[in-house]
Amino acid sequence: MSLSTYNPGGPGSKSRPLSLRNKFSQMNWGIVLLITVIACFGFAVLYSAAGGNFEPWAERQMIRFAIGLVILLVVACFDIRVWMGLAYPAYAVSLLLLVAVEISGTVGMGAQRWIALGPLQLQPSELMKITLVLALARFLHGLEPGEISRPLKLVIPLLMISVPVGLVLIEPHLGTAALLGVSGALLLFLAGLSWRWIASALSAIALAIPAVWQFLLHEYQKQRVLSFLDPTADALGAGWNGAQAKIALGSGGISGKGFLMGTQSRLNFLPEKETDFVLPIIGEEFGFLGSVALLALFAMVIVYGIQIAMSARSQFGRLLAMGVIINFFLYIMINGMMVMGLLPVVGIPMPLVSYGGTAMLSVMFGFGLLMSVYIHRQVEVPRHSSGLF
Repeated sequence: MSLSTYNPGGPGSKSRPLSLRNKFSQMNWGIVLLITVIACFGFAVLYSAAGGNFEPWAERQMIRFAIGLVILLVVACFDIRVWMGLAYPAYAVSLLLLVAVEISGTVGMGAQRWIALGPLQLQPSELMKITLVLALARFLHGLEPGEISRPLKLVIPLLMISVPVGLVLIEPHLGTAALLGVSGALLLFLAGLSWRWIASALSAIALAIPAVWQFLLHEYQKQRVLSFLDPTADALGAGWNGAQAKIALGSGGISGKGFLMGTQSRLNFLPEKETDFVLPIIGEEFGFLGSVALLALFAMVIVYGIQIAMSARSQFGRLLAMGVIINFFLYIMINGMMVMGLLPVVGIPMPLVSYGGTAMLSVMFGFGLLMSVYIHRQVEVPRHSSGLF
C-alpha cells in the first residue's frame, strides 16, 4: 500500500483544536527521551575525544542540544497546516542561502560550505535537507493519486531536487548532494512514482558516471574513491582516514578498551574524530556491543518515526514524517558505511552524536516537525491550500 492511499482516521473521523496543554500531553515523549539518551551518549564521546575535557566540543554540543530541544518543542506545537503554508518560503530561503554561499561563503576543510550571519557560521546545505522535505511534501500532497508519474507533473519536483543538489555539488559536498538526491527520490517513490521512472533514472545515473568522474569530481574526491576501491594504494595519503577508522573500530573488540581509554583518538591518529569519525571512537572504547547499542537506539527512533508517519491522516503529514525519518536514516547509514570502509569518505556526520551546530539544530528542527505530525495526526489538510491555513 502506498502512502497516498493510507488513511488511519477513516472518512468519518473528526479532528478537534488542541490547547497548548493538550499538545504537550499528546507529545511522544518516548522519542524525546530516545533522542536525549543518544545525545548524552554523544556528549560522553566528545568528552573522551577531547582527552577527558568538556572543552572544546562536549560543552558546546550540550548547549546546542538544549537550544535544539527548545526548537523541537516549539516547532511541535504549531499545526502542520502552518508548516505546510511555510514550506515553499522556507525552501526559497534555503535556496537563496545556498546561492549566497557560492557568492560570499567562507571556506573550511577545502570547501566553501558556510556563510557568516553575524557571529554565527551557518551551513545552508544542512537546512536544505529539511526544507526540501517540507517543500516536496507540500507539492506531492497537492497531487491526486497517480499524477506523480505524469511527465508534466514530475518536472517540478525534479527541479526542486536537482537545483539544490547542483548547488551543493559546486561547494563541493558530494555526501550532502547524494543525501539530498536520494531522500528526494525516495519521497517521490513513497508518493506513488512508477517503477519505470525509477529504473530510467538509475540507468541515466549509471550512464552519466563517466562524465561525472571526468568533469564534476574534484581531484581529492577522485582520490577518495580510488582509495575506497584499493585502500592499500595510498594508505598514508587519501586512504589514511578510512584506514585509521577501521583500526579504531576493530581494536575495540567485543566490549571495548573502556571509557577514556581509546588510543586512536587520544594519540590523534583518528582524523576529524569529533565530527565525521566519531563512530570509531565508540567502537574503540565501547566495542562491538556499544556500537550495536547505539544503532539499536537509532533503530527505535526510526521505528517510532515510521509509526508516526502511518498514523497521520493527511498525505502531507505522512510524507513530511517519512521525509524526516529518511533523512535521519541516510545520515546514519552513510556515516556508518563510510567509517567501515563500505563507502568512500564523503563527510556526513552521525546525527545527534557528531559535533556540529547547524547539523544538530536542523536535526532537532526535523524532529520537531515529526512531533508536530504526531500531535496533529488527525488534522485534515486540504490538497489545495492558500496562505498558512
